[in-house]
Amino acid sequence: MATPSSFGQATCDRVQKKLENLIDKYMSQLGASKLSLSSISSQALWRRTDRFQGYGKQLFRFTDRKDISYILAPTHEEEITKLVAKTVQSYKNLPLRVYQIGRKYRDEIRPRHGLLRSREFVMKDLYTFDYSLPLALKAYEEARAAYSRLFDELKLPYLVAEASSGDIGGDISHEYHLPSSIGEDNVISCTDCSYVANEELAAARPIPLQDQSSTENNNAKGDNIQAQVWRGISKDRKTLVNVWYPASFADADINTHALKSVLPGLDSGLEDALPLWHSTLNSSTFSIGDQRLPLLNIIDYRLGQHFANSLKTEPGQFPMLPQQTPVELSQLDAQYITSLTSGEPFNTIRIHDGDYCPHCTSGKLKVQKAIELGHTFHLGTKYSDPLGAHVQIPSAMIEEGLAIVTNSVGNLTVAMQMGCHGIGVSRIIGAVADHLADERGLNWPRAIAPFEVVVIPSTDMDEDARTVSHSLTEASGTFAPIDLALDDRTASFAWKMKDADLVGYPVIVVLGRGWTSDRLCEVQCRQLGLTESIPLDHLQEHINKLLSRL
Repeated sequence: MATPSSFGQATCDRVQKKLENLIDKYMSQLGASKLSLSSISSQALWRRTDRFQGYGKQLFRFTDRKDISYILAPTHEEEITKLVAKTVQSYKNLPLRVYQIGRKYRDEIRPRHGLLRSREFVMKDLYTFDYSLPLALKAYEEARAAYSRLFDELKLPYLVAEASSGDIGGDISHEYHLPSSIGEDNVISCTDCSYVANEELAAARPIPLQDQSSTENNNAKGDNIQAQVWRGISKDRKTLVNVWYPASFADADINTHALKSVLPGLDSGLEDALPLWHSTLNSSTFSIGDQRLPLLNIIDYRLGQHFANSLKTEPGQFPMLPQQTPVELSQLDAQYITSLTSGEPFNTIRIHDGDYCPHCTSGKLKVQKAIELGHTFHLGTKYSDPLGAHVQIPSAMIEEGLAIVTNSVGNLTVAMQMGCHGIGVSRIIGAVADHLADERGLNWPRAIAPFEVVVIPSTDMDEDARTVSHSLTEASGTFAPIDLALDDRTASFAWKMKDADLVGYPVIVVLGRGWTSDRLCEVQCRQLGLTESIPLDHLQEHINKLLSRL
């Protein structure tokens, strides 16, 4: 039993500790060992995996007294791979599952919403190492299942979305999202089937053109009421991008994730790309005579093939170049893209509610704001190859399912197959607090509540409150002790009741008039909307039934 004198920082610490204990439980089910890696990492190590430039300005960089360059680690793939490379040489030492819960650092351009996006944050990252792809994929699915069980215990309405691997790398990844109006991510799901994807990977089935011939004829005449252009630029400032799309949309509707599928180097963070392109044209280090600058025209499928043909054959009818451009169209290497590499029509517009699902014929897509809580990645050999994480296996080893058979002598060296699986510990705390809070205060789920129950006595009932608290914190039959706080502070009863709502205990037990007259405890559960009077001998059973629903 706890009797806190103040509930501020101590309450936050207990929430974090409970969440970490919950994570420990599910990592243990995977057979993972816990470790702690340094927050300081070598820039040279990150250069070996080509991630140093990819992270760019998000990295906190510094040098020591010997002028050696370091970073504050935002993630630890390089460090754990280097450690494993030095300690594991045989397949007999695999599989390996290790994880840590610690502080990470990113120089965010716009930290916001407290714990949801900050420069310093707490994360759990699990790293898996196997000697074959089938075993690595099995480990990936086991980690995903553990994540689902963890979020189920938190009783959160989470979404699991197909995702892009981003700077982490690999070719398979999934994100775990909590729908929220303050979320930074857009998650797209189908109303009729199981399709869920984040905005970077989501696709919509092309909408049939009802009057394509009429639209195309108008577009062929260069009617800019029908089509307009959005301009972007590559990160090297040499490729100007024209995106042609229907005028019924706006620049804000352009899906830059789709554009990056054909131009990975697109700088999507710029509001006005033209000054940078003009700077390249006027640069003394660049000569038009030596190289033709690329001009990439991406054409939305809704504009039709006639529009695309006219753009190629009669470019003078369209604003192919911005005004006051110091070059002619003939001096540029103009390219035209009307479809994806898969052959599907190019949709340049962000997905909207009501678009057609790409996986079923009846469903419509729904766009939800969401907060990313966790992310799983199958990395393959992205890190093990450049950092030398290899193992020796018998040359005659074959796999029959997951059974290993060896029938001859000889060794081969293979790169380890890796996976990494992250959970934003501090982000979950912030997301859950925002998601479940109401006008009265926080409203923690049982799994991570600072205390499951708080006992609040009226004036001069401290001894009775200790009796009630003792009955709840003792094991009884099939009921385990309840994690409980007794609010014996000297503040007024009304103030303690308001403070209990503010802190967000799942269950509040009040000793008031009912206790004085009939020895009844008033049990309040705000999440379930219940207030009941319960005798002491049934109190533990009743509270445990409430807690099982939270």
